[in-house]
Amino acid sequence: MKRKKPTKKKVSKAGKKPAAKKKAVKRPKKKSAAAKKKTAARKRTSLPEGASLEEVGIVTHYFPKVDAAVVKLAKGVLSVGDKIFIKGHTSDFIESIESMQLDHEPIQTAEKGQEIGLKVKSKVREHDVIYRIVG
Repeated sequence: MKRKKPTKKKVSKAGKKPAAKKKAVKRPKKKSAAAKKKTAARKRTSLPEGASLEEVGIVTHYFPKVDAAVVKLAKGVLSVGDKIFIKGHTSDFIESIESMQLDHEPIQTAEKGQEIGLKVKSKVREHDVIYRIVG
């Protein structure tokens, strides 16, 4: 049997203490260009003076990879170029309709009862309400 050699304890030199560890300084994370763009898209701009809102539909699904929402139109008509206001629990923004699809085919207008795909600039959730800005 081999005997283990006793380990030597390190003795610090008289009057010297081990160097203290530096604390890490927390710095805010820098936002990427895409994150800044989405933040800007989320900011609500005020409604134009004299404009009113007309409820047209409800979001039934959201596809985050392509930033598209499925919207069930309950009332009215939507067209490419219309300004819409999306309001929900965490959504609250205005944008212009740039692209709409029905059964994977681009369309220019959508009517009551249709379920359309709508390109959006920011995240929306199920049950968010879509309003068309009139005036």
